[in-house]
Amino acid sequence: MLVSLLVHALLLSLTFGGEGLGLPGLALPWQARRAEVPDLRVVLATPPAEPTPAQALPAEESTVQATPMPHAQAAEGTGDAPTAVLAAPAVIAIDKPLETTWSVPPAPPASTPVIAAFAAASGPSTEVTRLSEAGDAMRAALERETRERATELAQLERARREAQQQAQQQTERLAAAQAEAERQEAARLEAARQEAARKETARLEAARAEAARLDAERQEVLRQAAARQEAARVEAARLEEQAQEAARRVATQQEAARQQAARQDAARVEAARQEVARQEAARQEAARQEAGRQEAARLEVARAEAARLAAAKAAEELREARLRAIGQQLNEEAAKRDAARQAQSNLPSSWSSARRGRLFGRADANAEMVLYAEAWARKIQLNPTFELVREIVKQPHTDPLVTVALRSDGTVESVSFFRSSGVTAIDDAVRRIIESQANYPPFPPALAREYDVIEIRRTWHFDTAIRLY
Repeated sequence: MLVSLLVHALLLSLTFGGEGLGLPGLALPWQARRAEVPDLRVVLATPPAEPTPAQALPAEESTVQATPMPHAQAAEGTGDAPTAVLAAPAVIAIDKPLETTWSVPPAPPASTPVIAAFAAASGPSTEVTRLSEAGDAMRAALERETRERATELAQLERARREAQQQAQQQTERLAAAQAEAERQEAARLEAARQEAARKETARLEAARAEAARLDAERQEVLRQAAARQEAARVEAARLEEQAQEAARRVATQQEAARQQAARQDAARVEAARQEVARQEAARQEAARQEAGRQEAARLEVARAEAARLAAAKAAEELREARLRAIGQQLNEEAAKRDAARQAQSNLPSSWSSARRGRLFGRADANAEMVLYAEAWARKIQLNPTFELVREIVKQPHTDPLVTVALRSDGTVESVSFFRSSGVTAIDDAVRRIIESQANYPPFPPALAREYDVIEIRRTWHFDTAIRLY
């Protein structure tokens, strides 16, 4: 703003002066030394009363002063011929008028000095002649002076008209220069407006580019955020998979631990069975030895106790009879059970002679049977079959005691309820669960060599899953 004010002040201080190459020139205010000259005024005055002929001409000539007009300096600047400047008398020391005026008083009558000279004469006719000649000379001088003054007036009028023309031309040049300056100023303002518009367009373009850049950055930030979210999702899936894998490994380790515990329990059972067998063998050996001793004692006293032996023989026969009766009764009961079991089974009658093993608890002398029963129970408990009974077990019921007969190939021979749950839907669901998990693993070779069918009895309990006890 300060620079603009300084430039405009410099432009306003410029003035037009001179001409160069046909165009008005520019001049700075400090380049030319100037002094103000007051306007001049020419006054033609009459001579004083009764002048002498010798003094009249110089006196009249002294009253005529030709002075230059105010435009003389302009004429000098344009190359016109300068006008002669005479010494200004005291009679023109008047106030400066607003405009240049020319005051030309009327010429005195030509006969006035002659009449005055003739009236004053009192001499002879020669004096009259001399005075007449003097009057003629006076008139000639006056006429000459009048002509000279008219010529000067004509020159002054011509100079005035030329000065007016020059002033008009100067005014026209000033107007043209001012119009040119205004045109240049308008062009400068238009150029400034166009430059401002260009800058504004550039600013808007830069703003659009900045907005585009910001939008691109925002899109890039969104893309990076989406990529980070996708990476986080993939990482979460990986961690979830690792967690599931760890859970599977833990479950496998727990299963292995359970199997190891089952094997240890089976080993302990086997050791206990072997210990019991050893003790039984020792007891039988002790009994055999005792029987031998008794037989020896009996033989020793046989002769002395013949009557007692006869009585003992009779008692033995009676005991044998009782034992045979008990055995017959047990065979009948076993036949009844086999008949009932065969009635419930859908297998051919040729299976009735199958070798059967029964496991009605969790412990048995046969460790292979115990391990197989535990594996069968885990398959029932770990498979997602609880949904089949989730709603119906909400009814009041009793935990059913179920016996499942499995063949050596893993198929189900029969499902029988030693104790019902009291709800038919629950019993049917138990049957469906057992059948849905078939086929079960086949018997291990050692177990298959010993049994064709194994009967496993378990108590079924329902809470958040199926549990077999």
